[in-house]
Formats: sequence, C-alpha cells, structure tokens
Amino acid sequence: MVAPDNVKLGAHVSALGIFIVYFQLSIKLTGRLNGWASPKDVVLHLVGKLTVNGGTGHIFEYFGEGVESLSCTGMATICNMGAEMGATTSVFPYTPSMHDYLVATGREQVATQADAFQNELLRADEGCEQAQVYDRVVEIDLSSLEPHINGPFSPDRSFPLSEFAKAVKENNWPTELKSALIGSCTNSSYEDITKAADIANQAKAAGLSAKSELLITPGSTMIEKTIARDGLTQSLTDIGGMVLANACGPCIGQWKRHLDDENEPNAIITSFNRNFVKRNDGNPKTLNFLAAPEVTVAMSFAGTTTFNPVTDNIPGTDFKFSPPKSKTLPSRGFSFYSQDIFQRPNPDANADVNVSPSSERLQLLEPFDAWNGEDFKDMLVSVKVQGKCTTDHISAAGPWLKYKGHLENIAENTLIGAVNDENDKVNNVHNSLTGEFDTIPEVMKAYKDAKKQWMVLADHNYGEGSAREHAAMQVRYLGGSVVVARSFARIHETNLKKQGVLPLWLQDENDYSKISPRAVCSTDGLSSIAPGSKVDLLVRNPGQDTIRIPLRHTLSGDQIEWIRAGSALNMIAAAQAREEAASA
Repeated sequence: MVAPDNVKLGAHVSALGIFIVYFQLSIKLTGRLNGWASPKDVVLHLVGKLTVNGGTGHIFEYFGEGVESLSCTGMATICNMGAEMGATTSVFPYTPSMHDYLVATGREQVATQADAFQNELLRADEGCEQAQVYDRVVEIDLSSLEPHINGPFSPDRSFPLSEFAKAVKENNWPTELKSALIGSCTNSSYEDITKAADIANQAKAAGLSAKSELLITPGSTMIEKTIARDGLTQSLTDIGGMVLANACGPCIGQWKRHLDDENEPNAIITSFNRNFVKRNDGNPKTLNFLAAPEVTVAMSFAGTTTFNPVTDNIPGTDFKFSPPKSKTLPSRGFSFYSQDIFQRPNPDANADVNVSPSSERLQLLEPFDAWNGEDFKDMLVSVKVQGKCTTDHISAAGPWLKYKGHLENIAENTLIGAVNDENDKVNNVHNSLTGEFDTIPEVMKAYKDAKKQWMVLADHNYGEGSAREHAAMQVRYLGGSVVVARSFARIHETNLKKQGVLPLWLQDENDYSKISPRAVCSTDGLSSIAPGSKVDLLVRNPGQDTIRIPLRHTLSGDQIEWIRAGSALNMIAAAQAREEAASA
C-alpha cells in the first residue's frame, strides 16, 4: 500500500535512484453489486467518468464497504483496466476473497503471511476519503450500478445498458451483431465463465442457439482445463460457441473473420479491455463494444446491438434471461496443468543461433548504438501526431504480428495509424528532404538513410493501451531519438526508455501548438541530464526565429544509464561482460 504522507504529487528518489512522480486517487465503493451488475461494470463506469487519460500519473486505491463483496478475480478485472485510464497501478485492501483465491491456487503460505499483516499493512490507508490527503476521491454506489457497454473505438465512451440501444440508433451504428467474444486477460476467470455458462444453459433450455458468432478465449491453461472438467465448456459449445486457444487471440486481431466483405462496417461485442480502431481485425469499420462476459453472451442470442438482456425478451420469443448465477471458485478445486506438457530447455551459452537471412519472420537483433551524451541537434519532426495515438496506432496488431520476430519488417507499420496534425490525414506526412508527402515509415527511413536525427511530436496520453514493446523498438530502429508529448501513457513511456528513446514532456501542454510539423528542433540540457534536471527544446519553425520551450522528464538514475548505453539490454550486456571479465 502507499503511505498517505507520500500521495501528493512529488519527486521521491530512493537509494536505487528511482524517480517517481504520481498522484493518488481513491475510489470509494459502497453498497453491493446485484442483478446483472458485475466488477467489469465498475471499471467500465469509472473509465467513462475519468476518461482514458484521467488516471495518468495516478495510483488508484479502492476502499469502502463495497470492496468486501467483490471476488478476488473481480478486483483483478478492475485493476487490469486501470491501464485504460493511464493509471500507474491500482490497489485493493486485502480481503477474505483474496485469501480464498490464494489457497485455491496452491499458495497457502502466501495467504498465511498476508493474513498476518492484513490489519497493519494490507488495509486501506487512513485518509482515503479526504480530498486534503488524497488528490481526488470518487464514489461509486454498487447497489445502483447497472451494466455498461463502452465503445466504439475508445474504452471511455461509456453507456449504461439502458441507454445503449438509443445510442446505437442516434449514431447510426450497425444493429446486426456479427460476433460476440469473451475471455482474454481481462474477463476469463472461473467466475466469469460460470456466469457465461449459466446464460448459455438458460438459452439452451429455451431451445435457443447463438445468432452471432460466439468465441471463447480461456485466460490460462488452468482455466481451460477446469471449465472443461466442470462442464462449462460443454455448456458454451452446445449453443454454438467455439473455444479458442488460451492466448491473446481476437483481442489483438489473431482470429479469422467470417465477413462477406472484410472492409464492411460491422459491430462486435467483447469482454476485452480495449477497443481501438483496427485493433481486432485491421478493419477501421469494425465497431468493438466492451461489456461483461454475461452481457456479451446474452446479446449473442439476440444477434443485435439494440438488445437489452436485462429488460427485453429475445426477439420473436417470449423468453427473457434471468440474472446470471455464478461460482467464485470451483468446488472441486482448480485443475492444474502438468509440467510434462512443457519442453524444458537445455541452455547452452555457446550454441549458435542460426536464422536464415531470407526469413521474413525472424531476424537477429543488432544492438542499438550508444548515445554520445550530447544534445540532439537539428532534429526533423517526422510526424506531429494529432489526438489519440495508442500502441495500436504506433505498431498495428492483427496480420502484422507474424513479423514480431523480424524488426525490420514490422517497422514498416510504424505509426501508420497516426493522424498528421498538418493535414488531418492518416499516415501521410511531409518529407523535408524531398518536399513530397509520403507514408510515415517511408519518411522515417529516408531520414535514417540520410543520417538525419528526427523526433516525434505527440498529443495527450501517447502510447496508451497494450504494453507492446515493438511500438518503442520500431521508432528506435528507424532512427528516432526523442518523443516529445503533452503526456505519455506510463508503460509506453518506460518502453521508450528501455529502447534508448528519450520521452520528454511539454511542461506547458499548450506549447504543442507552437511547434510546426516542419520545425527543426534541438535539445538543450541533455549533456548534464540527471533525475529531475531541466531540459529545453529549441524550436525553429519555418521562417521564424528560434523559440525555447521548457520540457521535463521522468528518468531515474538507472534509466538514464539505459539511454547512455543505447538501450536497457545494452546496459545489461555490458554489466555481464564486466562481471565475466572480473571473474576470468
């Protein structure tokens, strides 16, 4: 837990040189979930209130009587989606449901230790309710919370279920529901699947089958084996569902669509955590709406986005769902996987790694060049990004994922989803060397080939979404030195640092408008960079005098060494080499 005397915005430098800047936001949960409302609805409601960047730089602490009514995996779902608000992390106080989950998953010793400290270290901090202690307090009454559906194209476009059909009609969204997908990292607990299976069993008893394609992605081998043993898989396949491999799957576009036209406008509903444009299948006209698993499955039987399972009969029938029943944990315990299914490696540090130079999917990585310790001079702006720019905009998923092992090939998709502030076009920017417009990757490659340093200028919450390291690696590979932004999503900001790219924040976010997409920029202050040190950006817009724009950074001492070495991996390799030399 975070001590309340440390929750105000500030800099705290530990003995390890870690520089931390954060706010503390507390969320008071009162009442108790009932009917169709679920933990997923808590966070869908919250992200609608706070927006996708409302938690940037914050730690979320949940507290209140309502916490006691939540399952451990329900709290995990809420914490999982803290990233969708930009939160640094999310915490709940220790509860009996956490004890039960630890025991059920074979971690009795951990549960025993947690029990011993639950009243001392693992409880909600004093002062959670006080705005003068915490930066912000949000209250959610679980008793009055209704199911939510969020989307499309952003997790914070939030609608109570009772208002969603109206939104579909007002926005002219597709009414046919093509696919319903549950599972992934966010909503594939045993409790989630029991709710989904109960809905399936109700429908089967009424002689119904799913009208929309229904796909289920277990979150782990343990869940996959347990739900199969307990008949839950059978319940879902009996009504037309298909169980996929326990992996990211459709959430990052790894599935086969069955559309007459792969580019047609269509609607899907998922229990995933994010729904950015083109994320699920590369089609910008696929509208992904986020919901709880039980709502997702129920809507698959209606086959329409205007169906409300809480109030409506299935179209053409007199059948109406009852609120789903669930089991928090399996009564027979979890079915654990056998270690025999793994092929244990026999590592040999001297073994050759042979990769065909003609391979399109694998490529040996070459270390990035170390930084010379000097300021970056005369950087060209490769793109001035306008508006939302997630890691899906920076490094597209779907069919591109086959190149994850080949940096040169996957770099061809770098920022192809970004909107250029100069012309409001996607993946279309000015090449300062030729005077022509081209795609963003082609311009970046041209600058790299000409040995021109370049930077990215970004808007708010740059890099929100998946912790996709390729989004940082690709920028580095194509020669990017610096990303300047109004604000960063925390995980992507750290990934940039790991790859040797400097993430720099505009001290005044309004200075974004002072930098032309065709500006030439230099840094001032990097040669003496230290935690909390001052850095400026010298901006020379076309036909204007140079202006000085103040920046800030969040680099710790260790992270500065990553930058100096060229990447975190370079620093680790150098440290290993020193150890080997010392022991020789």
